[in-house]
Amino acid sequence: MPMTLASVVIDAADIEAEGAFWHRLLGGSLTRTPTHRFVHPPGLPVVVVQSAPGHLAPNRPDGSGQQMHLDFRVEDLTTADRTATDAGAVRLRPTEEAAPGTRTGSRVYASPAGHPFCLRAA
Repeated sequence: MPMTLASVVIDAADIEAEGAFWHRLLGGSLTRTPTHRFVHPPGLPVVVVQSAPGHLAPNRPDGSGQQMHLDFRVEDLTTADRTATDAGAVRLRPTEEAAPGTRTGSRVYASPAGHPFCLRAA
């Protein structure tokens, strides 16, 4: 039986900030409920931010284990970096690790709730 990825679920203590971040980063539409934010980005599975009042950010990249990790392929690393940081991402590794025009390495960031994600050249 084939399976498809329907959604990615992310825990956060502040679902408004985390939902707004993913919406700004990925685009599409945003649906709010009292305990969830549903980001419907074009061409991607739904990103669901669910309320987790006791959530603590993972201490990455050198500490405690990550709770999830997303990799995104992008056409333009410079533009994607600016979009991510403008949306509220924090760089966890220097941008030199993935130079424009290469297909190796990745730029590592954290969302406002501390969830890591990478941007890679397409």
